[in-house]
Amino acid sequence: MIIRSARIADVAGIHLLVKRHSEKAQLLPRSLFDLYEKLQEFVVAVEEDAVVACGALHICWEDLAEVRTLVVAENFQGRGLGKKMVRTLEKRAEDLGIKKMFALSFLPEFFKNIGYAEIDKENLPQKVWRDCINCPLFPDCGETALMIELVSPAVKA
Repeated sequence: MIIRSARIADVAGIHLLVKRHSEKAQLLPRSLFDLYEKLQEFVVAVEEDAVVACGALHICWEDLAEVRTLVVAENFQGRGLGKKMVRTLEKRAEDLGIKKMFALSFLPEFFKNIGYAEIDKENLPQKVWRDCINCPLFPDCGETALMIELVSPAVKA
């Protein structure tokens, strides 16, 4: 299995994963249009040419990015793949100089287990007023906001 940047040929597989999990109310649905438009934000885990996991890094502000559309196929869950996907996205964010990452999740325990802390959504005004306000589930979507501070590349050196 490899984790790499998503390609055009991966969109159908990403869409299928997202559709299956959004039907179970585990994440919000994404249209094909949205996936094509934001493809460069995505990384995928691929096994035998099949997309088995995906996640996206969405930059929100000069020091803030979001983990979006994190999905692992059911038969690949419990193997640490979700954590690997998040760490890959965090590395991308660090390389860009991003200092903090957040996620809005229906499954907050996953993020808590990998170092994210629960925060109030009021700490994310860029997200709330850009995306959440247009969501049909707003204001009571049931997602939990979580955040982690990243170590900048300059500090590591």
